[in-house]
Amino acid sequence: MGLEERIAEWRGYVARREAIGTDVAELEEHLRDQIDGLEGSGLSEDEAFLIAVSRMGRLDDLSREFAREHSDRLWKQLVVAETAPRRGSGLWLAIGLAVAAAVLVKLPSLFGLPMVDIVRNAAVLLLPALAVYFLICRRASIATIVAVGVPFVAAAVLLNVYPFVANGSTMFLAAVHACVALWIVTGVAYARGEWRGVRPRMDFIRFTGEWVVYYALLALGGGVLAALTLGVFSAMGMDATPFVGNWLVPCGAAGAVVIAGWLVEAKQAVIENIAPVLTKVFTPLFTALLLTLIVAGIVQAASTGGLVDARREVLIIFDLVLIVVVGLLLYALSARGDSLRPGWFDTLQIVLVASAIVVDLVVLVAMASRVGAFGASANKIASLGLNAILLVNLTGSLWMQVRFVRGRGGIAALERWQTSFLPVYLAWSAIVVVVFPPVFAFA
Repeated sequence: MGLEERIAEWRGYVARREAIGTDVAELEEHLRDQIDGLEGSGLSEDEAFLIAVSRMGRLDDLSREFAREHSDRLWKQLVVAETAPRRGSGLWLAIGLAVAAAVLVKLPSLFGLPMVDIVRNAAVLLLPALAVYFLICRRASIATIVAVGVPFVAAAVLLNVYPFVANGSTMFLAAVHACVALWIVTGVAYARGEWRGVRPRMDFIRFTGEWVVYYALLALGGGVLAALTLGVFSAMGMDATPFVGNWLVPCGAAGAVVIAGWLVEAKQAVIENIAPVLTKVFTPLFTALLLTLIVAGIVQAASTGGLVDARREVLIIFDLVLIVVVGLLLYALSARGDSLRPGWFDTLQIVLVASAIVVDLVVLVAMASRVGAFGASANKIASLGLNAILLVNLTGSLWMQVRFVRGRGGIAALERWQTSFLPVYLAWSAIVVVVFPPVFAFA
């Protein structure tokens, strides 16, 4: 069955339902736009149709019903009926680049470089293979290749030319923020250079969330493999710890970066996206956690007569929680359709974001008190900058989420607001990598 026949079948299915309140032609136009975009990313007609119907399912219950009724046939066409690897699936490319990433991550140690140098260069050792994978699969233009390649080269030069103090704060901050910056640059490769639109950025956000899930699963499997390897060789009277610690773990972690990306791409054909499940499970849990943190902070402040515990470790944990909250908000946003009406989950997100704002304000006040008491440092200023960005992000998100729930605004405004912060995170990460080390004497 050809693509036009599939679309005609879908159109007839939707048109037969009297309950539909949306123009069928408008829905079909949206479906075709989705298919064109997916085919442009390298997918076949069958896959593009399946994924487009899945996304339409999030926009309209009737289309979801169609997707479910026809999922078995489509799934068999895509998976069961395939007797050979699908051309253009990128599997062998992913395997080759995973091997290349594993080799690249081992080269520094083979040349006798200390572990601190490997950690400092984590971003330029782990992410290039994934960026190359998308550049090849997307058949990127020369301009996109240059736009992606230049930041990687610049980061590699700066991270190795700067005279960092061994184990200093600026070196650690530069290494971490280089990972953030180059991950966003990898998103440019993912979007084929079409980075200015809201939809490409939301697609990359969705990819990021699902990549984290697949990478975590691969890490769990790798942990089991490592444990079994140690156990089997130990039973034979041999110590496999050097092999596991020096080869299996680092090479597996590097290769899994690419394999997880390939899995996300390959599993786009699954109708039930994992994003709604994860967000609906973890959003209530993190809302409860934030409310608990607020109550605990109030109790502590009342008992001590001052601010909450401002130790660096506590503030770092608070920052990690806030980052996860923003991630949950983005992931939930990427998983829903524009035409869905507000529900209880949207109200719960208001509570989540409002609680996160309170925690963010507490962290900002506590961090400012640390700067006043102990002076400015690279860590403190980096934390202040991150929390200020998060505060602006969360405050705008809360305002737009409230308007959406009250029926005074659409979800598209919230999408535009969130995706507009990707360049902000990129710019801030670049500042920490480029400016902070010389400003704080590379200490």
